[in-house]
Amino acid sequence: MSDVDTVLAGGGELGALLRSVDWSRTPLGPVEGWPASLRTSVSTMLGSPYPIALYWGVEYVLMYNDAFRPILGSKHPTSVGVPARQALTEVWNVLEPMLEGVRTTWIPSYVQDLCVFLERRGFAEECFFTWSYIPTRDETGRFVGVFTIASETTRQVLSDRRFKTIRELSIRTALDKNVEGVFRSLEQVLAQAGADVPFALLYAVEAGKARLVASTGVERGGPAAPVELALAEDAPWPLTEVLRSGREVLVEDLGSRLGALPGGPWPEPATRALLLPVSLGSSEATNAVLVAGLSPRLPLDEGYRDFLQLLARQVAADAARARAYEEEKRRAEQLAELDRAKTAFFSNVSHEFRTPLTLMLGPLEDALADGEQPLPSRQRERLSLVHRNGVRLFKLVNSLLDFSRLEAGRAKVAFQPTALAAFTAELVSHFESAARRAGLLLTVDLQEVPEPVWLDREAWEKVVFNLLSNALKYTFEGGITVSLRAEGAEAVLRVRDTGTGIPEQALPHIFERFQRVEGARARSHEGSGIGLALVQELVKLHGGNVHVRSVLGEGSTFSAHLPLGTAHLPSGHVLAEEEAGTTEARAEPYVAEALGWMRSEADPRRAPPATAPASTGSRARVLVVDDNADMRAYVTGLLHPAFEVEAVGDGARALELMRAHPPDLILSDVMMPRLGGFGLLREVRATDALKTVPFILLSARAGEEASVEGLEAGADDYLVKPFSARELLARVQSHLELARMRREAAAHEAREVSLREAVHARDDFLSVASHELKTPLAALRLQLESLERTLPGEVRTLVSERIFAVRRQIQRLAGLIETMLDVSLVAAGRLRLKLEPVDLAVLVADGVAQMREELARQECALSLESEASLPGRLDATRLGQLLRNLLSNAARYGAGKPVQVRLRREGSHARLDVVDHGMGVKPEHQARIFNRFERAVSARHFGGLGLGLWVSRQVVEAHGGSISVTDTPGGGATFTVQLPLQEG
Repeated sequence: MSDVDTVLAGGGELGALLRSVDWSRTPLGPVEGWPASLRTSVSTMLGSPYPIALYWGVEYVLMYNDAFRPILGSKHPTSVGVPARQALTEVWNVLEPMLEGVRTTWIPSYVQDLCVFLERRGFAEECFFTWSYIPTRDETGRFVGVFTIASETTRQVLSDRRFKTIRELSIRTALDKNVEGVFRSLEQVLAQAGADVPFALLYAVEAGKARLVASTGVERGGPAAPVELALAEDAPWPLTEVLRSGREVLVEDLGSRLGALPGGPWPEPATRALLLPVSLGSSEATNAVLVAGLSPRLPLDEGYRDFLQLLARQVAADAARARAYEEEKRRAEQLAELDRAKTAFFSNVSHEFRTPLTLMLGPLEDALADGEQPLPSRQRERLSLVHRNGVRLFKLVNSLLDFSRLEAGRAKVAFQPTALAAFTAELVSHFESAARRAGLLLTVDLQEVPEPVWLDREAWEKVVFNLLSNALKYTFEGGITVSLRAEGAEAVLRVRDTGTGIPEQALPHIFERFQRVEGARARSHEGSGIGLALVQELVKLHGGNVHVRSVLGEGSTFSAHLPLGTAHLPSGHVLAEEEAGTTEARAEPYVAEALGWMRSEADPRRAPPATAPASTGSRARVLVVDDNADMRAYVTGLLHPAFEVEAVGDGARALELMRAHPPDLILSDVMMPRLGGFGLLREVRATDALKTVPFILLSARAGEEASVEGLEAGADDYLVKPFSARELLARVQSHLELARMRREAAAHEAREVSLREAVHARDDFLSVASHELKTPLAALRLQLESLERTLPGEVRTLVSERIFAVRRQIQRLAGLIETMLDVSLVAAGRLRLKLEPVDLAVLVADGVAQMREELARQECALSLESEASLPGRLDATRLGQLLRNLLSNAARYGAGKPVQVRLRREGSHARLDVVDHGMGVKPEHQARIFNRFERAVSARHFGGLGLGLWVSRQVVEAHGGSISVTDTPGGGATFTVQLPLQEG
């Protein structure tokens, strides 16, 4: 083995290359003359899996291994054995000081992520390396070269740099609240990222045009960055292609098209750009294009593409987020404006309601209190109902007006020093009768507060009244405790009940307006949902706050905290003490409403209907379900003269009653405690015994949407309050009548089902009977034939006519049995054809021959006109039966007259005509004679079951054909059969 092979052994491709070099023509000379230090260094280099290069001698002759080769790119293999100054000319200004430093100082050096610009791909490429330079000595200790261990870190350095760009963009745009801000942040960030994106343009597409919304690196409005582009134009950027395909497009040779474009921090101009699709809207459709200039010192590799794609996605995400924020802000502003308009509307409407309500309630109260001309009992009852609900409406209007004033900041208050315990005791006393009526213990524990509390007395009345009303509404057993304590610098009122309690998840929202606890058990489901919200606003008006503690199923405690003194109150509203007026009038609406919740469900008061339909027979029973006692009494009074009426106050109780005794009609309110109208409707429709009972929903929710919701839920009708007595009566009567008709229809349908079952049973019987009759009949035929064969000739001659008559009747009986069997098969849907290749012409000829003798006995001359051959896939047995039926029919109704049979092809069909010259079929009978048990003439004279033609029609239609009858010219009937010829 030569020295070359020994010294340069191994090393893979580079080893083979080094062995092929004529080293005698290099500064290192022949391998045989290499010193031991060089031989050892080369051997170590070739055997290492890590990138290693040797710079040897004073000229730093370059050698390297396989792992180092990718670093040089296209400079390989010309760099092998060449002085470094010559091989790495473009970076020698960086490498020479490093090599010389190691040579002169004998100190190894280490450089991390050094940037050099190698021309290894045909251009000066931005590259990053981590180098370790180690000086090498020969046997005498003299410097002979540098042993270099290298690692390219270009990918890591560029990834870190690009990640910082994306992160900076994300941080900046996070503070942007609109899309324009995102675009400006994009410009600022990319202006600092010129090494990766020398220039950038972002075009947004709207109405067939592309508008420049962000740009950096190039002059806005210049040749490369027009402010607006028509999508039909491809110059200067092919935006349409990107928008249509949704894919990136690489544009090259920009210099010849647009002149010199900035190359970022490098002196070379950018010559390429990558166009990327961007979605700036809420959908994923491409509606923008990002034009990203490519660095002249970087290749467009996978990492570069990934960065630009991530940049485009980041821009899209930031724009979408900013747009969503803008839309949310716009919606919030619209809602705020709507809220202000609603508050103003409530204020105006509530104010306007008070005048007509005053004019309604005043005369009503006068009429009810008139002692000189007292009202009749029934009229007093009606006007009392009107008065109670007018007072309730007045209370709701006042609540809305108070709440709207508070929200609008226009509440008029006057704070006066008040003995809080005494004043609160007076307010609570108004509810004693209501508490007793409800069976609840009302406990009052009001301790004196050391000093007068400054408050607006009317506002405090509403606070106390609302808290007590709320406690009464949700408490069914136990009691209510009202306490007052001075705690520090506050006076604290607490209203504690042993009611149903509030779910934990609902507590944070309990003081929000229009908030209602879904599914809570209450004495009534009625209410505006602003009582507790009004309490909170009124207490806040006093500088205080409200709290609630509640355990579901155990009860709730509401507390109102009022600061003592006047420092927290606006000075212009603090007044001297005035004499307090009576509170009874203002308490009346609250107390009356509470008493109304507890009014008996079976209220005896009834008003006669405006017009009542006459009762016929037994009275229908109507169940009325409504939590409002006045409404129950009113509706019951309207319906009672015409119907039996039962009224209950909630859906759960109604469900119990109707399961025990189903009513004829249900009339139910929608909003009720325990079980509402829709819940009751679902239960009714899910119960077999109740699902057909008419169900009419009553609701104050007007409009088409509410009606559709009720009807879609399964209600039979939806009646909007207020409604007239005549309308209610008419709808109840009509639905009861419809229910009666539905019951009759159901009974009729049940009878039809029973009849169909009976027919099915009859057909089954016919099938069984036909099979059973065939056996003895076959035996009878065989015995007759055997008897005929055993008779002597002279005897056979004597009885031949009788034997023929018997055989004929047996054949007729067999035909009837076959017909009965066919009837049962057809009726049960079990008629099956056995299709096989058949020559219809031969089949018809055989059938005519078999029937010729029978027709001769009827003195009917039988003739046949047929094509020579008509092949097809047919059921030979069934078609033979068809031909016998038609010929027997011709002989029966045309005895003594000729019968012609004609068979010919018509296209893809065969046409069979059986022509007789008998009595014919009247036109009005021609359609029905093919029905079961139908005849054109009386069965008394011609006999038969009326099934032959019906069976024939079934056979023909099973083949996909048709059968019809027409008049024969000169008299008679022509039966025509069309059959498809399915050859093969």
